[in-house]
Amino acid sequence: MTDITFKDIKNNEEIRTYIQMGDNLLGVLGFTEHAFVHVGKIAETASHILLELGYSEREAELAKIAAFMHDIGNAVNRVDHAQTGAVMAFNILSRIGMKPEEIALIVSAIGNHDEGTGAPVNVVSAALILADKTDVRRSRVRNQDFATFDIHDRVNYAVEASRVIVNDNVKSVLLDLTIDTKICSLMEYFEIFLTRMMLCRKAADFLGTRFELVMNGTKLL
Repeated sequence: MTDITFKDIKNNEEIRTYIQMGDNLLGVLGFTEHAFVHVGKIAETASHILLELGYSEREAELAKIAAFMHDIGNAVNRVDHAQTGAVMAFNILSRIGMKPEEIALIVSAIGNHDEGTGAPVNVVSAALILADKTDVRRSRVRNQDFATFDIHDRVNYAVEASRVIVNDNVKSVLLDLTIDTKICSLMEYFEIFLTRMMLCRKAADFLGTRFELVMNGTKLL
């Protein structure tokens, strides 16, 4: 068996189809964007986190692969999409000849990325969680009618700038947000994202770092 690369996964038509169809389904249900911009962004973030913390190139590449594939279960249903996606990923990765030990890392990461049921269970999983739960930005909002925004739309739309800063020297992963508080209050952000931020804290702990949250220049976590 040869190493399956991120390029192999990114160019796989079957995987790309499931990502797009999953995003289409979520669009019908009124969810934010979960297509190629999202999975591409978190693939880069997950890889960056592990490389900055001194993990190997291969571990970082596996994190990119897991991140790119993590939402394919949405093509079936949003409910339990993490577990569904893990089973789908197992089937695909087995067929294309990935090593079983690497498949196990990726499917467990995908199966544990949702804040409702997941937990950091390996370094790939921890990096995926941190990358996924910190992807908050205005461009993810599909709804063009501000008058009909729900709280999820408002919270994402209010984020004017977002960046993840990894500092191995002080062992921290920091999410730095600039939020327009005329659109969304800081309390509304926490109402929606508190469980995600707590999962980020667990993921950072797993990697031997701490998770920090800064909003409009003020450290909150």
